[in-house]
Amino acid sequence: MSVHLDVIEGDVSRQSSKSRVPLLGDRTDAKTLLDAKTLLLDLLAVIPDGEKSAAFFAEDGVLELPFLPTRHQGHAAIKQFYNYVGGTLYPDFRIKPADTKVLIDTPDRVFAEYMVHARAASTGRLIHLLFTGLLVAENGKIKLLRETLNTAANAQALNPNGAADLPPPEGEIFSVPPDYAS
Repeated sequence: MSVHLDVIEGDVSRQSSKSRVPLLGDRTDAKTLLDAKTLLLDLLAVIPDGEKSAAFFAEDGVLELPFLPTRHQGHAAIKQFYNYVGGTLYPDFRIKPADTKVLIDTPDRVFAEYMVHARAASTGRLIHLLFTGLLVAENGKIKLLRETLNTAANAQALNPNGAADLPPPEGEIFSVPPDYAS
């Protein structure tokens, strides 16, 4: 039996798929399309498994984050990114339902915040990292997931000397790539 995550008055709980929309991998009817909130909650339940995570995205779906390469497009890139996060950066990276709060919920868009409590493989430091995510759904798949997080805290967790290990800034600083378009 699959498990579905549901948010009720800000709390996330698990329910049997017999009473809710099944997880993506359990869908057999192409007419059963997942809404944005269901897609996000089901995705968060499988991260950092790259194969399972990428399956929620459209073929040309995009994951954007403000660190590492900022844009991951298509199943192969998304799979590789999530496997890197869980395999190299934070082996115990998980998002618990209790640490997830949906703030805006429409059929094709959802905005939520979710907390990760993980230990950095490179330093052994424990980080409590808050993410926000805007998910855009199209035809029952994720077209775009744009996440934000505190990149300074992430650097503190991952680098032996924290943010001091980052290179000094140049004369011009971009918070996104220079060719970024919204």
